[in-house]
Parts: sequence; C-alpha cells; structure tokens
Amino acid sequence: MSDNERQYRDDHFLAERFEAYRGHLRAVAYRMLGSAAEAEDAVQEAWFRLSRTDMREVDNLGGWLTTVVGRVCLDMLRSRRSRGEEPLDTWRPGASAEPDPAQDAVLADSVGMALLVVLDTLSPAERLAFVLHDLFGVPFEEVGGILGRSPAAARQLASRARRRVRGAQAPEADLVRQREVVDAFLAAAREGDFDGLLAVLDPDVVARSEAGVAAGAVGVASGAKSFAHLARLACPALVDGATGLVVYAGGRVERVLTFAFAADRITAIDILTNPEDLAELTIEPV
Repeated sequence: MSDNERQYRDDHFLAERFEAYRGHLRAVAYRMLGSAAEAEDAVQEAWFRLSRTDMREVDNLGGWLTTVVGRVCLDMLRSRRSRGEEPLDTWRPGASAEPDPAQDAVLADSVGMALLVVLDTLSPAERLAFVLHDLFGVPFEEVGGILGRSPAAARQLASRARRRVRGAQAPEADLVRQREVVDAFLAAAREGDFDGLLAVLDPDVVARSEAGVAAGAVGVASGAKSFAHLARLACPALVDGATGLVVYAGGRVERVLTFAFAADRITAIDILTNPEDLAELTIEPV
C-alpha cells in the first residue's frame, strides 16, 4: 500500500469516527449557543482541529470532541457578549449552515424555547458548566479544565446556573400537575412499585447524582426502587420555585430531588446531596 493510499484510508476512518459523534456534538453546541447555524460552525471547527491532531494523543475520542466543542462554544459566547447580544424578545434560533429542517426541529423540541431563553441570561461560564454537567453528565473535573478553573469552582457555576434555570416559575396549573406526578413517583418508590414508576417516567428519562448518571426508564425505575427506605422520609417541597422532594435526616436536609417534566412525565431527576449545594437552595415545604 502506498503512502497516499494509507493516508486516504486513515482519513476516511477518522471521518467515519467523527460522523458517529456528530449528532451528539451538534446537540451540545446547540444547547450552548441556541443557534443551529452557530452549532454547525462549532462542530465543523471541532472537525478541523481533529484533522490536525495526532490521534495517538487521543484516548477517548468522544470525550475529546465534547471538550473541544465546549471550548469553541465558550469562545463564541464570549465573543457574542463582547460585541453585544440581540434582545431576548427578538432572538430566534438560527437556520443551519447546512439546512436540515427535520434535524433543527428535533433540536428545538429537545431543548424548548423557554429553556433556551433562560440559558441566554447566564454568563458563558455558567452556561457551559450547566449544559455540559447537568444536561450531558460531563464530570466537573473536565468542565473545570475547559474553563481553566477548579472542579469546585465549576460545581459552583453549575449550581448558580441551576438555581436561575429553576427560578423561571412554572404556571400554577403546571405546578399542580407536576405535584401530582411527583406524588405518584413518591408513592411508587415507597412501595417499590416498578410498573408505577414506569408510568410516570419518560422513556428517555435521565437521573443524575454525584454517583453518576442513569438513563432510560427501566434503569431509573430500578434505581428508584432502591430509594424506598429514603422515600418514606421524603416530603414534597418547592425547590427554587419548582416541584421537588426533600429528604430530612436528624432534622436537617439530607438530600433533595428536583425534576423536569414533559407531557406529564418526568424527563430528568437531579439528586443533590452535597452540603454546599443544598445550602444554596430555597426550599419551601408544601
């Protein structure tokens, strides 16, 4: 095999591996930037950087690409702020540089205009920490590396962003319905009712905690069954204005569960146990 043929083979293999991650990278970039066109630009920049990198230096391609896209998006957000942003009331997600209306619609539906508008009020560092950790499960060690800060500082940024996102009050009718869903979740968890848990969990639900991330209704329901002994101590509460559960132990808050919803199903559960994070929450018993 000639050197040109070997190079072509290697380039083709690298391109195939990159394409396997393109959807994930575009989703990360869209949530960071709120624009399909800018997200595509960020993904293409990641490809350019990958094509100039010695692959022997990359142990985890998916993690490496996510880090690169995160850094590119951070630079783009900072640049956007330095030249002034569009007013929120006129902002709309941009069209893709390579038009794909179906894909753009999937991205928009998966994020939601309301969340994008709230994310747009965060600082670039807060937005990156929240999106990478809370939405994609990137460890704070890696988030801190992208930001040039310690893991503890990255955790603080994500916590601050999380409070602001949850502070966008849901309509009262939504809170009532969400309370019904959470009550059903709590009752099923207390009884170890697997089918009852599945009934209130979205098929693609994600549960995040310091121990890691669980994805899918079956996996999350299995984990919730093991929560039965703590579920008996849990009480419904408003956490930063949103529907949640609080577990008390010895008269103090031991852990907090917060939820995200879509179509009367739970789409995400965040389990907070870090004392510093818990101290920053506004908890109102209901």
